[in-house]
Amino acid sequence: MAVGMVTGAARQTPTIDEPVYAGTALVYVREHSLRFNPEHPPLGKLIVASGEVFARPRLAPGFQGDQGALGRRLLYESGNDAWRVMFWARLPVIVLTLLFGLVVFAFARDLTGRLGGLAALALYAFSPDLIAHGALATLDVPAVGFVLVSVWLVWRARARPLPYLPLAGLALGAAAATKMSTLPAIPVVLGLSAWSYATARGTGDGERASARGAGDGERTFRARLRPLLRAAGAAAGVGLVAVAVVWAAYLVVDPRLRWAAAAHGVPEVHGPRGLLVRALPFPEPYRDGMRLQFGFENKPWQGFLFGHVYTGNRWYYLPAALLVKTPLGMLALWAAGAVALFAAVRARAAAPYVLLPPAVLLMVAMDGARNFGTRYALFMPVFLAVAAACVLAVRRRWAYGAVAVLVGLVAVSSLRTYPYYLPYANEAFGGPAKTRLRLHDANVDWGQDLGRLAGRLRERYPGEKVWLVYKGSGVPSWYGIHAADPRKADPREVRGLLVVSDSSIAKARGRLALLLRDSREVDEVGHSITIFRR
Repeated sequence: MAVGMVTGAARQTPTIDEPVYAGTALVYVREHSLRFNPEHPPLGKLIVASGEVFARPRLAPGFQGDQGALGRRLLYESGNDAWRVMFWARLPVIVLTLLFGLVVFAFARDLTGRLGGLAALALYAFSPDLIAHGALATLDVPAVGFVLVSVWLVWRARARPLPYLPLAGLALGAAAATKMSTLPAIPVVLGLSAWSYATARGTGDGERASARGAGDGERTFRARLRPLLRAAGAAAGVGLVAVAVVWAAYLVVDPRLRWAAAAHGVPEVHGPRGLLVRALPFPEPYRDGMRLQFGFENKPWQGFLFGHVYTGNRWYYLPAALLVKTPLGMLALWAAGAVALFAAVRARAAAPYVLLPPAVLLMVAMDGARNFGTRYALFMPVFLAVAAACVLAVRRRWAYGAVAVLVGLVAVSSLRTYPYYLPYANEAFGGPAKTRLRLHDANVDWGQDLGRLAGRLRERYPGEKVWLVYKGSGVPSWYGIHAADPRKADPREVRGLLVVSDSSIAKARGRLALLLRDSREVDEVGHSITIFRR
């Protein structure tokens, strides 16, 4: 997994979101300003900054453009080496991704023993989605990983509430301070915290003894109520720690919390969503960030699924995308592990901890308006790797053989796609070369192969006229690609190489569709960019 992520970080050009996070991270640590990227909390970008600062990038203070222009200024207009800056920005996320794998191992080992831990770790380490996104300076893997850590610590609190519950609060707060999409996990983790405290060893023994010796109903009622109140208090303590972490993340960036909502066009949010935003005990920049996110959810985004372009949400988008982009052996183990969690007495107590958080997060994500990729559901390969290990809890000889075979199939499928993990699709859907026919955006083409395209054009097509439709945040000329936009030219003038990002092909309309119809496919780059001759 480390090899796959490090080579990906070194060879891939910035994806669409990364320049924004990299630029914002540098402004955080140098100018202590919250004025960029308010739609996401600061912690994930501070993690990115912890590596980025070692590249010592140049960036003049006081930049006043939008956050996209900030990213371009940092990477391409300030005399920096974009390759070096992005590698160092990605490195902390790579390290965190590997550490979260050790938590998966520890969680599964707690449930099923060392072999189960190794099986879960193998599924995690060979997950194409986790390798792909763990190699990027984005927020998705850190946010999901912190949720995992909080749930694992809450599980361990069944035996020892202290010190695990306070640590769970820290991890839960880190998740909320990284990405707002983790907020639905908070009530789940708090409920599990109360349950763990209530079932901890020795909890309530004194109360039960008092109830047995009491001669009236009032004492019995009080004796039964005390452990419930203490459990609720323990959950409240976890919540308070989480809230403190969110506040700390903002105060680290700007101790004075300078913030001007009007400068960011924060929309008004009414109804239940508005009540939720106002009720959250978080800093005002956090609440305004949520308002921005709800504003994004109200926009008519375009999606692409199995060859069809549509506008709006499809509730089944994420399950369908996961079906395409998850190795077949992993899908089988996910299903078997979920069943085993209920069927095996040894693992049954863990079912709510392992299955409830991803179930709640998936239901909320399925209702989202942005059908852009499985990066919105990375909690599935993380939590269900632990669930899959519970197949070994049935303690049957055939289970060990079946798990070994299926994990082996996952490993082969994952290794075959190296180094193109972002456009991965399993064998039932034709592999990574065919993903573009079923999905788009971060599932296939997120701007990551601009550097590879530059190398391909130099090696195979030197001196030829290039027309480019590129979906991404990279600047083609910085990588040596000098091309014109065919959509702005007379179709009769478009002759030579027509290079198009696969997401643009999937949604091609008008002039681009006409140009593609009269072109011949001659090459592809990274399973995300197609080269035509016209």
